[in-house]
Amino acid sequence: MVIVRKASEAEKNEMKSRSVWGCDVSEFNWHYDDKETCLLTEGEVTVSYDGGSVEIGVGDYVVFPKGLSCVWKVSKPVKKHYFFG
Repeated sequence: MVIVRKASEAEKNEMKSRSVWGCDVSEFNWHYDDKETCLLTEGEVTVSYDGGSVEIGVGDYVVFPKGLSCVWKVSKPVKKHYFFG
C-alpha cells in the first residue's frame, strides 16, 4: 500500500538533506526494488498500481513499499527529495 500524507515541519526539514530527482511531463512504468520515502516539492503525479491509484502533489510525504510495480503519470513537472530503505 502507498502512504500519502502532508509532511510535518520536521519531515520537511529532514528531507531537504536528501537526494533530489526531477521529471518532465511523461508516463512510465516503475518497480520499487526497495522502500522509497519522498517529499514532492514541485508538480503533480498520479501513481497507478494493481489495486488502486494515488494523486500526489506539492507538500505530500509519500512511502512506496518494496516490490511495488506501478505507472507514473506526471501531469506537471515533478521535483522530489527521496531516499531508499
